[in-house]
Amino acid sequence: MTQTAGLRVLVIDDERPALDELSFLLKQDSRVRGVLTSDSATEALRVLQDLEIDAVFLDISMPGLSGLELAQVLSRFKSPPPVVFVTAHDQHAVEAFDLNAVDYVLKPVSEDRLAEAVRRVVEGSGRPAPRADDQIAVELGGRTRFISRADVRYVEAQGDYARLHTPEGSHLLRTPLTTLEAEWREAGFVRIHRSLLVSLPHVEEIRTDSGRCTVVIAGQELAVSRRHTRELRDLLVRRNRPGSS
Repeated sequence: MTQTAGLRVLVIDDERPALDELSFLLKQDSRVRGVLTSDSATEALRVLQDLEIDAVFLDISMPGLSGLELAQVLSRFKSPPPVVFVTAHDQHAVEAFDLNAVDYVLKPVSEDRLAEAVRRVVEGSGRPAPRADDQIAVELGGRTRFISRADVRYVEAQGDYARLHTPEGSHLLRTPLTTLEAEWREAGFVRIHRSLLVSLPHVEEIRTDSGRCTVVIAGQELAVSRRHTRELRDLLVRRNRPGSS
C-alpha cells in the first residue's frame, strides 16, 4: 500500500452507534479510500481472510472473540495489517502495545485524535509502549532535544499537545494527554485531573483539606479531582508498602 493510493480500512465494533461514528470520521480523512465495517470479531476475521485490508480499527470489549484475541490471531498472519485499538477502557493499553498495536485511541474519539492514528498507520510510526528509560524527542527553539521520561515529574494537557514538566523546565510534546495516559501507565504515570498526569515516583506528599485533595511534586501543589482521589491514594499506598517494588 502506498500513501497516494489511500488506506482500505476495516472497522470492528459490536456497538452500532460507535461503529457508524468511527466509520463516518474515517471516511472524512483524505488518506482513507475505503471503509468496511463489521460488528463482530468472528465476521471480521472472515473479511480479513478474503480481502486485502490496509489497517484495522478495533474495539476491545466484544462478545465472543475479543479485540485482543483477534489481534493475537492477526499477528500470526504472514503480513498482518496494522491494528489501531479504539476503546473506552484504558486498562488494556499494555497488552495492546505488546501486540504491536500502532495506536490506542480512547472513546469518545475526536476527529483530530483519529487523524493522528491514521497518520501513524500511513507513516508506519506506531511503536510499542515505551519503557521507563525511553528518551523523548521534544522541539526546543528549532532544535530536537532528547529528555528521559524518568525526569518527567508531571504532564499538563494543552489542547492536542502535552507539556512535560522536568527539573530543567517544561517541554511541549505533540501528543494528546489521553495517548500518554495509555502509553505511560506502566511507567507509573496516573491521571489526577482531566488535564494532569503525575509520575508517582515524584509525588512527595498528598494533602487533604476540607475535602480538597492535592499532591506535592517538587514543592508544587497540584489539584486532584474527586473522581481520581481514591485511585491515587490506593496506588500510592501500594507503591510505598514495604516489600513492594
